Amino acid sequence: MIVVTGASGYIGSHIVRRLVQDGKPVRAFVRSRQRTEKEGRLRGIATEWVEGDVTRPETLRPAMQGATVVIHTVAIAIEKGGRTYEGINYQGTVNVVDAARSAGVRRFINLSQLGADARLPYRFLSSKGKAQEYVATSGLAWTAFRPSVVWGPEDEFANTFARLVRLTPIIFPIVGDGQVRFQPVWVEDVATCIVKALDDPQTIGKDYELGGPEVLTLEQIERRTLEALGARRSLLHFPMPLIRIAVTLMEALLPAPPVTSSLLELLAVSNVTTENAIGKFVPNPRPFTAENAAPYMRQFTAGQALAQFLGR
Repeated sequence: MIVVTGASGYIGSHIVRRLVQDGKPVRAFVRSRQRTEKEGRLRGIATEWVEGDVTRPETLRPAMQGATVVIHTVAIAIEKGGRTYEGINYQGTVNVVDAARSAGVRRFINLSQLGADARLPYRFLSSKGKAQEYVATSGLAWTAFRPSVVWGPEDEFANTFARLVRLTPIIFPIVGDGQVRFQPVWVEDVATCIVKALDDPQTIGKDYELGGPEVLTLEQIERRTLEALGARRSLLHFPMPLIRIAVTLMEALLPAPPVTSSLLELLAVSNVTTENAIGKFVPNPRPFTAENAAPYMRQFTAGQALAQFLGR
């Protein structure tokens, strides 16, 4: 039995679908089955369900019974409602690892983050770095993946730009000088890497960086997003001090701001792999292009974007 934590999440749901398609027995660990079914990410998927919360260790025990593998994907990029990086990304991982060990689970795959390091002053990346350190010293047969920004129908990166385009009809901001570099990796390629690693003993004890086939600047990503939407905007560089002011206002006024101060910190850390392992698992990784993003980005509307930022 394969337990997928965060099964209703962006990457977790893609992993669950892939495993079920491959005929693997899957137990989907979610905070709320009702909410998961409403969101529809796992609609029509025949799998076992367990409700629980990684911050409550007692809810993890039923999920681990009879399990042989845990794929851990739970993490938050934006803190809200009392859910913190320390509580979810780090302590949540500790709780899952401890529950897996107590249940006799041996195989553990952790979805980490490119650039994650416990020594960094940036709380998101530090929390993910501490979590991976705990996994690596757990005694489990672990494998870790550190993707760059993950793009796809439900991502919180390029899609944020796409939604903002719908709300900015004339001018669209380029963050800073726009030269910060990323290596966007397709969500299905990330899922492929994780699924292939399950039965490959050579991946045990390995920490893999994952990036797409192209390195793009932030400005290139924004321009491809506009092209995907078929939108014309006057692009204007906004210096970081102005961006920080705007983000601070959004954090104060919006229940679910598209960008937070913590996410801005990520621009100070390299989002490009030093040794890209994607080719070990995926022979032809999919690039982030306007043509590839258009089919889902063009479905976004101004109303949907506003509703999401207002937390509705």
